[in-house]
Amino acid sequence: MIHLRIVAPERCAHQALELLERSDSVINVIHLHGAARKPEGDVILCDVAREDGSVILGDLRDLGIHHDGSIAIEMIDTALSDAAREAEKAAAGLPSDAVVWEEVEERSSESAELSASFLAFMVISMLIAAVGVALGNPVLVIGAMVVGPEFGPIAGVCVALIARRGELARRSVVALAVGFPVGIVVTYLATLLARSTGVGPEVLADSVRPLTAFVSHPDATSVIVAYLAGTAGILSLTSAKSGALVGVLISVTTIPAAGNIGLAGAYGDWSEAGGAAQQLGLNLVTIFVAGMVTLYVQRLFYLWRRRRHDQGSARQAAGLAGSEGDEEPAGARPAVSP
Repeated sequence: MIHLRIVAPERCAHQALELLERSDSVINVIHLHGAARKPEGDVILCDVAREDGSVILGDLRDLGIHHDGSIAIEMIDTALSDAAREAEKAAAGLPSDAVVWEEVEERSSESAELSASFLAFMVISMLIAAVGVALGNPVLVIGAMVVGPEFGPIAGVCVALIARRGELARRSVVALAVGFPVGIVVTYLATLLARSTGVGPEVLADSVRPLTAFVSHPDATSVIVAYLAGTAGILSLTSAKSGALVGVLISVTTIPAAGNIGLAGAYGDWSEAGGAAQQLGLNLVTIFVAGMVTLYVQRLFYLWRRRRHDQGSARQAAGLAGSEGDEEPAGARPAVSP
């Protein structure tokens, strides 16, 4: 279940109540007349089955509540209620498979910012990866994969393209376009410094790096793993099963490959650097494709649910005309508060 706290202006508060009361997947509707002061309006509280979260939010946006009111979304971990179980039965599908598109957009937006901390994590993760590749230490390479923040903007691009959010796409692309080059350059300079001070090895010997050679030698397995990782990553993002995301990060070779570009470049091993660049590009493209396919399939199911919902009586009771269902899947983002 998800909990909604709605501040509805007087002009549409009655319509919102009609909508929520007539929706079988909505329970615990509470109306506090004139309780809100900034912005002014009625406060409406309710719980919605996660499966119908986005369609109900779409109806509320159609009323224009998010323009001069607000809609706050909170996740409910536990609800001890027979009414809650009935509401979930009334909504098609399973809560664990449901996608609340507004939540997905918010998560993607937060992780797609080009910030100082994002750049710091990119640089640190690539430096760790470079040390791991140079020493043939797979533990360090795995650690670099976990530290790397690159999956956030990658997922942001996929979400933005499916949900048609140009601003999110721009910020995600900028984060990737700046983050990877900065990390590679810093790794290159750090490797030169390590070599000049005698801290780093004199040469990159393949004989001592059998466990990390995959970083610069892409093959068919790289494509398969990247596709599966991209699919699992998007599923963990959309289904709120974030625990699976750690395993996804460990499966993605983007950060080790980028770190190896800077490492090999500092040693003048351009063949190694080229192989790492191929691995990086292959992983990024494959993850993008996997993410887009996964979100597209989920989008189709959402559109089916939306059309099914539009045939009900709740929208008519609220004075809303039928919706095409395909025009604004994630809607104009409401004012979402944590």
